[in-house]
This record gives sequence, C-alpha cells and structure tokens, in this order.
Amino acid sequence: MMDFPDAARARRPGLRAALRLGAAMSVRDWRAGELRLLALALVLAVAAVTSVGFLADRVGRALERDAGQMLGADLVLDADEPIPAAFLEEARARGLEVSRTWQFPSMAGGAGGSAQLASVKAVEPGYPLRGALRVASAPFAPDEPARGVPPKGTVWVDAQLLALLGLQVGDALALGDASLRVDRIITYEPDRGMQFVNVAPRVMLRASDLPATGLIAPGSRIGYALLAAGEPRAVAGYETWLRERLGRGQKIATLESGRPEVRRTLDRAQRFLALVALLAVLISAVAVALAAGRYLDRHRDGVAVMRCLGAPQALVSRMLAAEFALVGLAACGAGCLLGYGAHQALVLALGSLIDTALPPPSAVPAAQGLLTGMLLLLGFALPSLARLRHVPPARVLRREADALGAR
Repeated sequence: MMDFPDAARARRPGLRAALRLGAAMSVRDWRAGELRLLALALVLAVAAVTSVGFLADRVGRALERDAGQMLGADLVLDADEPIPAAFLEEARARGLEVSRTWQFPSMAGGAGGSAQLASVKAVEPGYPLRGALRVASAPFAPDEPARGVPPKGTVWVDAQLLALLGLQVGDALALGDASLRVDRIITYEPDRGMQFVNVAPRVMLRASDLPATGLIAPGSRIGYALLAAGEPRAVAGYETWLRERLGRGQKIATLESGRPEVRRTLDRAQRFLALVALLAVLISAVAVALAAGRYLDRHRDGVAVMRCLGAPQALVSRMLAAEFALVGLAACGAGCLLGYGAHQALVLALGSLIDTALPPPSAVPAAQGLLTGMLLLLGFALPSLARLRHVPPARVLRREADALGAR
C-alpha cells in the first residue's frame, strides 16, 4: 500500500513525491501487464519513425558529401557559347581549380567506312576536379582510376562504340578531319548525367586535339562547361559573383539541376518509407488510445481509494503524469534502439544500390523519434489521464457517483 505526504505537504504536492509514487505505480502496473500494450505501441511507432529517419539522414548527407563527385566539381557553369576569359581569371584569382569541357554530338567513323553517332567530349588536364574517371585497357577488363586525361592523339571511348564500329583498342577512330587512336575504355564517368546528348556512346579526347577535328565551326551546337573546385567559402563567393554576371544561355549547375535523377530517386524512396512509417504511427496511436482507455477503466477504484486517503487532485495528476512520462521515455528509448537496428538491416538490404560509404548517423532522427513518441503519448493518453484525476472519493461507496464524461 502506498503512503502519502502529510496534510501540510499534501496541500502542496512536491515533484519528488509525485516521481516516487509514479515510479512505484509504473513498476506495479508493468508487472500487472497494464502498460505493456501502450509501451509496445510506442516502441513500434518510434522504431518506424527512427528507422526511416536514420536511413534518410545518412543517405541524404552522403549525397550532399558526394554531390561534387556527381558534378565532377564543386561548381559547374554550363553555357551554349564559349566561357568568357574573365570567368576563368576570377576563379583562379579566388584560389579555385578550374577546368573546361566541350560536349556535342558527332559522327565517328570506324573500319570499312562504318559510322556511328557519338557523344564527343573534349576535356582539359585536371578533369574531373572531383571524383575519378575509371578506365580499362579492354572491354570487360578490370578498370582503374584514370591518370589524367587522354594523351595527345588518342581517345577514350565506351565499349559499346567499339562493338558498333567493329574496332578494337589500338585501332584508329575517325572523328571529323582527324584520326585518333583508341587508347582506353571508359567504365565510369562521374559527371555523366541523363541529358539527351549523353544517350549516344561517349568519345573523350584531349582539348588540344579538338581544333584538328574541324568539328567546331559557326553554327555548331556545342555545350561549354566551366568546372571549379576549392574551399567552400571561396566556391560560395565565386558562385555569388557568377550569378550577378550570368548571361543568356548560361546557368550554374547544382545537384538538383545537374543530376536531378539522383535527387528524385532519393525523394521518392524517402516519401515511400515515410508513408510506411506514418501508417505504423497511426496504428500505434489507436493502440495507445485503447490502452489508455483500458488503464482508465481499471484504475478508477484505485484512484478513488487514494482520494479517500487524502491524496489531492494535484498529486494524482502529477503521479499519473510521472508514471506515463517514465513509461514513455523508456519505450521511446527502446524504439530508437530498435529503429537503429532496423535501419542497419535496410542498409544491408540496399547494399547493392548504395555504392558509397555512408556517414555515421546523427542524433537528429533519434530526437525526432523521441518527440514523436512523447507527442503520441500526450495526444492519445492525456484525455484518459485528465478524466482519471476527476474520479470522486464517493466512488468507493457508490459506483454511480462516478459520472466521468468525455470532453
């Protein structure tokens, strides 16, 4: 049987007494099975929220970290006309590394007069500024990071182009007015997006070999790009400087504009997982409401006896709040641990799709799960607790004296 503070202290119930009584009731009700359904519902709700949160947080931060690799630089300026020399000079003056690329579709010739539409890309030394181009010595051979750009007089191509033209590594490839030797097979190009020009097989050559091809002429549809990389503050300052001077046909590429398919895929996956978590939270909310209603029905007599022994409404309220707060914190903590384990299982299941090292999880998803669980408990258990504190002492003698109405 619980002891209550004396009359003087009962008029001013302290937090310590409420916590002590709440902890005692929590232990007793847990052993009696009164709180297990409520705790289980909270654990599942928090686990659903935190598992999605941990996964989305880690993948999102990895995407932001690797955004430069997906663009080949920290900042890319795309244009349909040659990049002004002042833009390069300003970037170098700010201590940034710069490189330029030229990209356009053209016909490539092979053995026996065969021809195939190709996506030609001329690059300067230093490309790419972020990430690594991977090449192989032959189709289906092991690849390795490229050392620089194609040597003078050579090209690197997609393996598909060799099959279409009937060529092998070491053969000559006709490109415009020039004949260039196929030196390597491109297996991975970090900044190759899903634009239409990239649908054709790639032919990559050194920028100094481009004039010899004679493919740059008035009216040629060429995409020019300026790649810049460096310290984040310097890149941000250069971006601000560029935006004030952008002309027609010039735009600054970001992860959303340069590689929108990556962001869209992540957003779709995150929305799907969030809907699954929301469904789990809704089911858990119903379970919390049912468990709280059951708790109300089973504790009316006990609260009436406590009122008869001198426990004021304030003490009953604080005691019940302390009990549910302790149960809620314990259940939310267990739910965060379960959610962390579930997100690790998701990472293992998606291992073939996530080909990069994910950063360690932050505490933000755990805080979101804790907040969700406590708000769930507050929103669906508080009405029952508010009614329970109004149980009259007369219920001990007459059951009809308890006329609690739902508000």
